[in-house]
Amino acid sequence: MEGDDLNERLVSGEKKKEEEEEREEELSLVKRVWNESKVMWIVTAPAIFTRFTTFGINVISQAFVGHIGSKELAAFALVFTVIIRFANGILLGMASALSTLCGQAYGAKEYDMMGVYLQRSWIVLFVTALCLLPLLVFTTPILKLLGQDTIIAEVAGTISLWAIPILFAYIVSFNCQTFLQCQSKNVVIAFLAALSIIIHVSLSWLFTIEFEFGIPGAMISTILAYWIPNIGQLIFITCGWCRETWKGFSFLAFKDLCPIIKLSLSSGAMLCLELWYNTILVLLTGNMKNAEVQIDALSICLNISGWELMISFGFMAGASVRVANELGRGSSKAAKFSILVTVFTSFAIGFILFLIFLFLRDKVAYLFTSNEDVAAAVGDLSPLLAVSLLLNSIQPVLSGVAVGAGWQSIVAYVNVGCYYAIGIPVGLVLGDIFNMQVKGIWIGMLFGTLIQTIVLIIITYKTNWDEQVTIARARISKWSKLDTDHETITSNN
Repeated sequence: MEGDDLNERLVSGEKKKEEEEEREEELSLVKRVWNESKVMWIVTAPAIFTRFTTFGINVISQAFVGHIGSKELAAFALVFTVIIRFANGILLGMASALSTLCGQAYGAKEYDMMGVYLQRSWIVLFVTALCLLPLLVFTTPILKLLGQDTIIAEVAGTISLWAIPILFAYIVSFNCQTFLQCQSKNVVIAFLAALSIIIHVSLSWLFTIEFEFGIPGAMISTILAYWIPNIGQLIFITCGWCRETWKGFSFLAFKDLCPIIKLSLSSGAMLCLELWYNTILVLLTGNMKNAEVQIDALSICLNISGWELMISFGFMAGASVRVANELGRGSSKAAKFSILVTVFTSFAIGFILFLIFLFLRDKVAYLFTSNEDVAAAVGDLSPLLAVSLLLNSIQPVLSGVAVGAGWQSIVAYVNVGCYYAIGIPVGLVLGDIFNMQVKGIWIGMLFGTLIQTIVLIIITYKTNWDEQVTIARARISKWSKLDTDHETITSNN
């Protein structure tokens, strides 16, 4: 009966949406773009700020570690660009499954389901984090096995042990942010992120410069910076500010985990394959001549690219929420229009950054290091950095569309083909055979990203969005019925 009631609500909602679409079509294009932009920025602006400041935690830590020593800087870069990014990619990707489920449920006004989805995602990500824990415990032998410098690998082993609390912080952070973003309640996330970054800068200066605690001081400050927002988000969700979507802890979270595990795995495969791409670039660079300078220069470029990527990830969050909400609401036209507005807005920002960093060249390197050799190497890589910024303004947004629609597995196959079958082999040929070193590897990997972006554009353009509405409706109806059946069985017992 509950499933029939859901279908009735969806059908009645469909009539209202058709009327709304007719009214929207009567508006001018400028007005439609303006209206969609306002809705999009409600999600995207806080998401950009939050991701920007969260990523800034690592950049600030790296800046202070860089003043401790060159070996420490290279070790920190390896840990956070290789090990942490590896784990981050898996956990963030798996958490994006929650964006599909909560976004579509919120659009369909099935609010009660969202809290259960959140708890299920916590369970799945916690088990995943336990499986990833050995990577941080055995970082030194892993890096040595990968051919990294012995001294740098030893220092990296110490840093990685300090990073264990950060691994588990991702579980709370990613899921809570996704849960709140799907409801457009992410202003609190931005506020907590701002508070965290202020505390982090103060403690980093105090522990590393004033008291000279070295690596332990920098890592303690980093750990606190990650956990302070998490505590605030948990309080906000569980203490009454999400009354419609959070009904308390439920044993339903431990049931029917297979569907969310399946969606989480495909989501994790999609996103982590993207994040690992740059990780491989750093590893390949570590095996080249003058590795310390090359890694330092590349890590600075990747940090700059990472800052811009956080902006794109904000648009990715906006695209996933808007597409999921509109599909859950049953409006394929609104979903397609939101994709166009979000992609073109992100591209415009990316193009401006492309021009800026194309001409800044080595000047930005002195924010991270005083080493002139490293700064010169950064200047040499700046044209490639500028192109990366441009491509990064499009590709993550299209991935967000995939998350909102729930076809992450398709994008995972695209990523494997474009990144690992095209980008890396081309990069190795240019870097080793043509002796272009790190520039050759980066050019090859940019080529793979370009191919991937083109493929995603074609897939998005060719997608039947009316069919996606039907799929979203079937998913909501099926999962709602499962949860209702469990509640009925429990109450009868």
